[in-house]
Amino acid sequence: MSGTISGLSPVSTYLADESNETKAAETYAKTDSTVSNYVKSFEETAPGITSADALLKNYKALTVVLGAYGLSSLASETALVKDLLTQDPTSSTSVAKKSDNATWLKFAEAFSAWNEVSTSSSSSSTSPFADPTALESTVSNYEQQAYETSLESSDSTTGTVSGVGNALYFTRSMTTSMTLDDIMSDSKLLTVVETVSGFNPTQFGALNYDEQKQLLSKAVNLTDFSSTKKIQQYAERYLATLQYAPQTVTKTNTLLSLYGADGSTNSTLSLFGITSSSTSLISQLFG
Repeated sequence: MSGTISGLSPVSTYLADESNETKAAETYAKTDSTVSNYVKSFEETAPGITSADALLKNYKALTVVLGAYGLSSLASETALVKDLLTQDPTSSTSVAKKSDNATWLKFAEAFSAWNEVSTSSSSSSTSPFADPTALESTVSNYEQQAYETSLESSDSTTGTVSGVGNALYFTRSMTTSMTLDDIMSDSKLLTVVETVSGFNPTQFGALNYDEQKQLLSKAVNLTDFSSTKKIQQYAERYLATLQYAPQTVTKTNTLLSLYGADGSTNSTLSLFGITSSSTSLISQLFG
């Protein structure tokens, strides 16, 4: 799917979709066979999923849930996902709490019923998706994530991205209370902020976490996010920036990749006294 509506600029496409992204995403989901298939499967099976193990064994349901929370990059990190699902996020020893990752914390809190179960299977008599409202919200968020991802497909001629998908995600996910750490824990929010701040995400991603934070703390003014109107204007600035400084599709830097969890060498690991070749990076970082 093209990154923009035919005949419209990225900013115009963004404004057209932002006014009712839920509807636009729902329409898109019906035309994408994979998305529609996963949604149908999730709606049929989700009310019967009462444990973390059951969710992890249901690939389609897990894909929908992770996508809904902006955690699709963790699809292969099953041990980490299980920790987030079953550990009490308010505990100082939990992975979610130690990571100080707002997205991870929100995900863990959403499954608090499983956090509170003491059995090894973390089975609850009630599914988190038994409530029709919760089920509908999860599906809607997944469809929006899928729609935004489709909008980020590169132009077949130039190989550049429109940025519309990231701009839409930024608008619906950014809040007035977010800190710089919150922004840095979300790769899509970070991409938008990096770009508006004048940094190339690919080059910026080569820096370690502390180096990135030091630069961003000088470049980012959090008052730019003090209202929904300002957040929308910031998203428009991002799209305008891409017009004169286009970007190609690159590997997104997640919190794990900043710590070297993608197998690359990263000096941030030295802060923890470990290396990326360790057998259990997650447990050493947050365990």
